[in-house]
Amino acid sequence: MKKIIVLSFVLVLFQSCVSKKKFTMISDELELTTNDLRGTQSNLEECRREKKEVFIKFENVKETRSEREANLLAQIEDLKEQRKQSFTQVGDLTVLSKSANDNVAQTIRQLEQKDQYIKHLMYVRSKADSINLALSVNLKSVLKKGIDDEDVDVMVDKTVVFINLSDKMMFQSGMYQLTPRAGEVLNKIAQIIKAHPELDVMVEGYTDNVPIKNSCFEDNWDLSVRRATQVVKTLQKNHGVDPNKLIAAGRGEYNKLTNNSNAYEQSANRRTRIILLPKLNQFYDLLKPQNIAINK
Repeated sequence: MKKIIVLSFVLVLFQSCVSKKKFTMISDELELTTNDLRGTQSNLEECRREKKEVFIKFENVKETRSEREANLLAQIEDLKEQRKQSFTQVGDLTVLSKSANDNVAQTIRQLEQKDQYIKHLMYVRSKADSINLALSVNLKSVLKKGIDDEDVDVMVDKTVVFINLSDKMMFQSGMYQLTPRAGEVLNKIAQIIKAHPELDVMVEGYTDNVPIKNSCFEDNWDLSVRRATQVVKTLQKNHGVDPNKLIAAGRGEYNKLTNNSNAYEQSANRRTRIILLPKLNQFYDLLKPQNIAINK
């Protein structure tokens, strides 16, 4: 500021005495100095603004830190209270009567028995899962050779194994006699069934919703039952499966997979399902507490 005043004074004092060129130089220097001053003032204002923002952030950090400290102090107090209650409970336990101690011991024994039974149930479930997994792997390995994936589907659901066989592979349209290809597939399945005498076998027949009525069949119920029965008879007579293990069931057009809205969906609903499931009496025997024998 002093420099500007001095320069202005010089300009006034010597304007009449100096040359025009020198006067112009002095004027330019004054303008540059003025611009520098303005820039410096602008920078000063910016610094003040930044200082204010930093101060606000600092205050926020202090406030957050105070809240955290307050929360930590509250948690410490809660822990102290919990410790106090624990000491009280321990003190109460030390004055239990002999009768109460006996009751506690009896309760512990009961819990141990329940725990052993739960472990047994888990063992039974694990054993069933292992059997089903092995069945599924064996079936997929045996059936995949020479058979399209779309014609055979093997899956495990809970305690049973499902084998879905397509209608086009098993039967001619509207008939219950098995095709030669169906005989090959059933022979492979029979080998697995005979290797697991602990399992029952249910064969279910399914149809689409297209009505059928002729000299052979009254309706789709009739057709589905005849097809399931034919599969069961073939497993028994041609492949040596114990008939005491076999169950035949017709599901008709119900329990459908799709809506039967087109030929493709109708084809998917026409199927034969073979279900491998544990014998119910053996399964319930395993669940009886007196039969518990867990491998350790």
